[in-house]
Amino acid sequence: MQVVRKKRGGRALISLTPLIDVVFILLVFFMLASSFTEWRAIDLATSAKAVSAASVEGAVLVRVRADGGLDIAGERLDAEALAARMTSVAERNPDRRVAVQPDAGVPLQRVVTVMETVTAAGLSGVSIVRGPGG
Repeated sequence: MQVVRKKRGGRALISLTPLIDVVFILLVFFMLASSFTEWRAIDLATSAKAVSAASVEGAVLVRVRADGGLDIAGERLDAEALAARMTSVAERNPDRRVAVQPDAGVPLQRVVTVMETVTAAGLSGVSIVRGPGG
């Protein structure tokens, strides 16, 4: 920082140019380092005990396959068909539980997307069950 003195013995003038440069560099840094994605929390009910077979009995089982497909009761579906099927299930029985079973190697984001599809259809009892090898 450079201090410039007046000729008449008054106060010293401080140059603001370096300060403005530092503020600009900090502004650019925080703009580039920030992430503007929307973060949402997912409520998952967990318990200390393992899930019993009786608590999942009668639930609709949605299997998320490692190859990107979805299965409901052995029937292969895509994302749009899953949404339509879950909407029809919610219209018949809104309290019906849904169990999402991911295969080994399925990305977590894919499982979350399936859970959001089920919840958007109007079903609230969604849980994740461990799949074979998962």
